Amino acid sequence: MRYYLLSVQQPGDGTPLPPDRLEPIARDVKAVDEEMRAAGAWVFVGGLHPPSTATVVRHDGDELVITDGPYVEGKEHVGGLAIVAAADLDEALDWGRRYARATRLPIEVRPFREPGGHLE
Repeated sequence: MRYYLLSVQQPGDGTPLPPDRLEPIARDVKAVDEEMRAAGAWVFVGGLHPPSTATVVRHDGDELVITDGPYVEGKEHVGGLAIVAAADLDEALDWGRRYARATRLPIEVRPFREPGGHLE
């Protein structure tokens, strides 16, 4: 089994959905989470606060600089994530498709490096 990150790509406007649009999405996401648990693929899931709540720590020579706000200003941001255990990329992509259907948002699927793997 390998681990994969499913990143939910959220539109950058930050406008919360009204309850009548958010409730069916929340229901569908909960159903996918339950399917993951039943299949033994669930490792972790979580939503994130808006990018405006972020704090960035940067290495700048010999100092660490802390600034408010997102690392990168952009039209989209990571709004949430899931970590799944899957036999291969095809299985991880299947979970990504289910999350895309549930969230109605793009999902980026990326494998984690093997344990003990080195940065290239």
